[in-house]
Amino acid sequence: MAEPIEKIEQGGSAVAQSESRASEVVNTPTPPARLTPMMERYFEVKRQYPESLLLFRMGDFYELFYDDAVIAAKILGLTLTSRDKGSTNPVSMAGFPYHSLDNYLQKLIRSGYRAAICDQVEDPKLAKGLVKREVTRIVTPGTLTEDALLDPRHNNYLAAIALRREGAGLAWLELSTGRFQLAEIRLDQLEDELARLQPAELLISQDQRDHAALRGAGTSPRGMLITERPPWEFSADQAFEVLCRHFGTRGLEGYDIDRDSRAIPAAGVLLQYVQETQRTALDHICRLERYAPEKRVLIDEATRRSLELTQTLREAKREGTLLEILDQTVTPMGARLIAEWISNPLTDIEDIRRRADAVEELTSRLAILREIRNQLDQTYDLQRLATRVATGRCSPRDLLWLAKTLALLPETRALLIDSSASLLRQIEEQIDPAEDVRDDIFACLTEDPPLHVSDGNLIREGYHPRLDELRDLSRGGKEWIARYQAEEIDRTGIQNLKIGFNKVFGYYLEVTAAQAGKVPTDYIRKQTLKNQERYITPPLKEHEEKVLAADQQSLALEAELFQDLQTRVAGHLARLQRTAERLAELDVLCSFANTAVNQNYCRPRITTEPVLHISEGRHPVLDVLLPSGQFVPNDIHLGISRSRATGARGADPGDNLEDAGLVQIITGPNMAGKSTYIRQAALLTLMAQAGAFVPAREATIGLVDRIFARVGASDELSKGQSTFMVEMTETARILNSATNRSLVILDEIGRGTSTYDGLSLAWSVTEYLHDQIQARTLFATHYHELTELEQTLSAVRNWNVSVYEQEGDVIFLHKIVPGAADRSYGIHVARLAGVPGDVIRRAGEILATLENDHFDDAGKPTIPPRQTTPQRQLTLFNPPPHPVLEKLKKLDLDGLTPRAALDRLYELRQELQ
Repeated sequence: MAEPIEKIEQGGSAVAQSESRASEVVNTPTPPARLTPMMERYFEVKRQYPESLLLFRMGDFYELFYDDAVIAAKILGLTLTSRDKGSTNPVSMAGFPYHSLDNYLQKLIRSGYRAAICDQVEDPKLAKGLVKREVTRIVTPGTLTEDALLDPRHNNYLAAIALRREGAGLAWLELSTGRFQLAEIRLDQLEDELARLQPAELLISQDQRDHAALRGAGTSPRGMLITERPPWEFSADQAFEVLCRHFGTRGLEGYDIDRDSRAIPAAGVLLQYVQETQRTALDHICRLERYAPEKRVLIDEATRRSLELTQTLREAKREGTLLEILDQTVTPMGARLIAEWISNPLTDIEDIRRRADAVEELTSRLAILREIRNQLDQTYDLQRLATRVATGRCSPRDLLWLAKTLALLPETRALLIDSSASLLRQIEEQIDPAEDVRDDIFACLTEDPPLHVSDGNLIREGYHPRLDELRDLSRGGKEWIARYQAEEIDRTGIQNLKIGFNKVFGYYLEVTAAQAGKVPTDYIRKQTLKNQERYITPPLKEHEEKVLAADQQSLALEAELFQDLQTRVAGHLARLQRTAERLAELDVLCSFANTAVNQNYCRPRITTEPVLHISEGRHPVLDVLLPSGQFVPNDIHLGISRSRATGARGADPGDNLEDAGLVQIITGPNMAGKSTYIRQAALLTLMAQAGAFVPAREATIGLVDRIFARVGASDELSKGQSTFMVEMTETARILNSATNRSLVILDEIGRGTSTYDGLSLAWSVTEYLHDQIQARTLFATHYHELTELEQTLSAVRNWNVSVYEQEGDVIFLHKIVPGAADRSYGIHVARLAGVPGDVIRRAGEILATLENDHFDDAGKPTIPPRQTTPQRQLTLFNPPPHPVLEKLKKLDLDGLTPRAALDRLYELRQELQ
């Protein structure tokens, strides 16, 4: 059992850096000297789960006491009351109806708390003394399975880390689908892997909370609860035993996992934690996958942020990301998988081509593509439905939705039957319509079953003879009630006599007070109201017992039949999981194809040669977000067509570099498109290796093993690091990790120090990338001096952003062309940004001085003194409005195209002259 965990404060350790929003400590209260039996049970349970908010079932409510109640009342907006108000130490208390559990749980979990659910595990009517209560499960951010608590389009990972001197073991589980993975990684990869996974909860050893490798572990943009576990649970032998016992094996070699893998402790701790919290069978966790980082493009945390793959850099939102553009999936399963594909591009060329073959075939058969997407759009989340069945937490509607999904699959398979792409053929073969499972569910359940089994009427008529008998008895009993009411009206002459029912008295006869004198002597008075009298009779009570007994037996039998059905369906779990995985894969491929058709993408040619050739490429996000036709396409030509020259990491001796060049130095003004251009190169490479088409007229993309992006430092500044320190840290990581198969994009180096220091570092970094690493590199810079490297380094090429000048005005054409820029146009950009005119004019004077080499004998620039302007005499009256200003005020700026606005600007300037 984990020790109590204090809520997180800001600091340097993993726990301190976790973004859990909770701030209080969940403590076990000290019980008073005298307790009721119910409160004695409460304290017994609370002592077992001190780290959780205890939701204690009492009748139709879940109640919280003491500090738990105070915390819950604040988070959930509940009224805080108290027991024993007359005592000197009243007990704080808050609660909510049991049927609202999911809604309130969601708020507690999102606030960073765990919740222990203590339910009544016996029927209160049958209990002798205190109703038996037990914790049925513990709900934490990483162990959610209910739809109401989960984002259907987002994976919800629980992760565990085992740190060793030689590296780290990492394991992660999506409990709602049962997918369980593990990996051995280097310590310096830990932060990057957590950035990729974005787990909701992270398990660490109590004695490693301050380990250097965990200092950045709590920085997930989504927030991450960190849970400490006892060190002994991380024992390799203990973890190995837990895993083998769960999977029913003597070893893990069948999962391609060595006995001495350092990932085994992490996986064992994770599985044991899930077993503790769920208190149910975990049959849906039926295999353990070894994740191989070497088969994926490695992307560090800084690069993920800079490229905005799944979250925007500034606001951590999905809108405006690559994922938003590419995700045209129609199922939750597909939405979760496409995010995984984008975050984990492939490095195996055959696997990439298999995906691209499937996408190409779907783009060429648009009618089939539309039909498949229409079929998928009608399916439910088969992955999570299967998990709820396996864990015994499914509702009648869950089973019906599962059957309806299976009913769609024969037609889905038929649409794929003639596929030529090997991946589509494989998907068709592995989609299992499971007609036997489908027919079993349809035969058992009604067409519109209730959400809860306890509501009854979920089993079809004719499915079970005894259930039909009980229902006939119940219906017959109610018909008898109607006949008996009519007979009593005739016998007594009381025309307004009626039979009612409530939970206190059961059935009763009701007459008005004015008619009470006509009541026969065999009527037994049970209740007197203001204007009515209520009675019972022996025949009425006798029949009531028969009807209620039939109803209760019917409900119990329906629950038993439903449980039997659920068990039978759970027996086919492996078939359902495999089918769900194939449907998700098909959905992603269709999404890639649909995007390619709608956005006019092309299939890239993938090669093992270190090249990047893009014709009329477009930034995939801006191409969609900007108005149609406004984004300017650009070509990219980078790399060589043979192996690297002697001296490069992984190079073959004697090879030569070719004219396309390995390093592009891109110069030009701000706002002109340099950053967009280099990011575009990285995004198109990533898309191609994920198996997608790319926004270009044509493309040839050489495989990369890693993508590095050194762009911006805003996120790190909040951690107390200077801009320059962030730049150098990220640059060092690139220089120490990149290979001759990597793609590197750099957007400025050396901004945070002196000009000479910055230029010297940028120059040296470029030389090192060119000479030692020979990675494909795009370097956007304002150091125009770097363009001289083209003369001394054989694989450096200069490119710049073209600019059109007319009568002192500058138009950025956003076109990247060969050659070096001869000016920066910084003052023009400042004017566009709204810098006051006096400042702009003064900057122009100083620039002219510097450009004309006006220096004194000491080598310092001789800046001319600023000319002061005499103060103007104020007038008593407002001057008449200037006609040009009046015309400017009347301009419909939203209705003008950029070209029309520029033409109008020239006209107004002519008037001023």
